[in-house]
Amino acid sequence: MKPVFRWLLTLCLTMPVLANAQATSEEEEAGDVSEVDKDRLGPLRERVRPVSGHVFLKKGRFEFSPSATLSLRDAFFTKYIFGGVLTYHPMETLGISLRAGYAVNAVAGSAQICTFSDGTDGSTRGCKSPAKSELDGQAPGQLKLLGGADVQWAPIYGKLSLLAESFIHFDLYGVVGGSVIQYRGPDLDDATGLLAKDYLTPGGNVGVGMRFFFNRWVTLRTEVRDLIYVEKGRTDNYLRNQLLFELGVSFFFPSSNPGS
Repeated sequence: MKPVFRWLLTLCLTMPVLANAQATSEEEEAGDVSEVDKDRLGPLRERVRPVSGHVFLKKGRFEFSPSATLSLRDAFFTKYIFGGVLTYHPMETLGISLRAGYAVNAVAGSAQICTFSDGTDGSTRGCKSPAKSELDGQAPGQLKLLGGADVQWAPIYGKLSLLAESFIHFDLYGVVGGSVIQYRGPDLDDATGLLAKDYLTPGGNVGVGMRFFFNRWVTLRTEVRDLIYVEKGRTDNYLRNQLLFELGVSFFFPSSNPGS
């Protein structure tokens, strides 16, 4: 009886294993493959390849960027600043910049000069858009020259898909630095209050920017900065915050990635 009992026990233990192996073999013959295996083995893996790594490298390269800048939300003068930025990148995420610019001032569309009646009610006779000569040296925000040194930190590098056919590479950076500003203000030594004078003052700026890489040495650069400085008035000094939007094209030297 004992040999018969052992044979029956061995048969009971072996049958589930054989059944499971047979079921697996039948599923493979029928093409029943899991979704993960389909992705791993299917043709989609060959059609869409993973994109990784930095196509554009900045470490050890100079960046020269001619640029045009527009002031935003200015009550008296709209500034068009033409200049450039020279940046050296000692690290992939770090840059040290020198910038300079010349400002062309135009009277802002929101600027108005109003005349008041001689009565005590304070009513106005009318308002008109001023000529530039009427605001010269009398209204704040009349910039002339700008210069400064900045530090850039670019912690984010990414890619954007264009119609699932190609990718555009970009980086996002922050910028902070010191500035020297030449502006035009009232001549405090003039008793008539009609003369204007150029002043130099220190300031600072902070902002964010993005680069879009066309190839290994040309990029499109956009930047929004807040320029902060102090202007002198006839009665008091006051803090100025000037929001600037900058657009430039950058050229990197050497023209190829180091080591490529």
